[in-house]
Amino acid sequence: MSKLLRYYEKGSIYFLTVVTHQRNNILVSSYTFFKESLDKMVSKHNIELIAWVVLPDHFHILIDPKDNNPASFIHDFKLSFGAYYRKEKNLYSGRVWQSRFWDHIIRDQQDYNNHIDYIHYNPVKHSYVNSPFDWNYSSINEFEKRGYYQKDWGEKRRIDFDGDFGE
Repeated sequence: MSKLLRYYEKGSIYFLTVVTHQRNNILVSSYTFFKESLDKMVSKHNIELIAWVVLPDHFHILIDPKDNNPASFIHDFKLSFGAYYRKEKNLYSGRVWQSRFWDHIIRDQQDYNNHIDYIHYNPVKHSYVNSPFDWNYSSINEFEKRGYYQKDWGEKRRIDFDGDFGE
């Protein structure tokens, strides 16, 4: 496999998508380990976690990495969650994650807003719930409390997003 060279732009906001190995449905059932690993790596790397959603086989996050490279953050997160997950399942080997991840540098305010909406609408898109507020594994309720969303957002009509979001 060739080495993927990522473009890192200091001061940028990043949208990231990370997928489990062979799309194994392990993340929601291991949410406690997921959240502990994420919080630990956010603190370790001094990353600002802006928005997030966890689905059974992948997750999306919007981060401000500040002075840190997002690739290092994702690498350490994968190692941390993998260790938690393997210990819980008594596994001594085997892959947990796909080798790579999707990244996108946010270009402007509209792009930022679109990616936050995409993150929060994702459980509806994948037919896990009818309302994004019914999904317990995302930051949508924090955004609703801050006035970013009305409580019925995303449930009355299907929302389609233009672009590639790394799914």
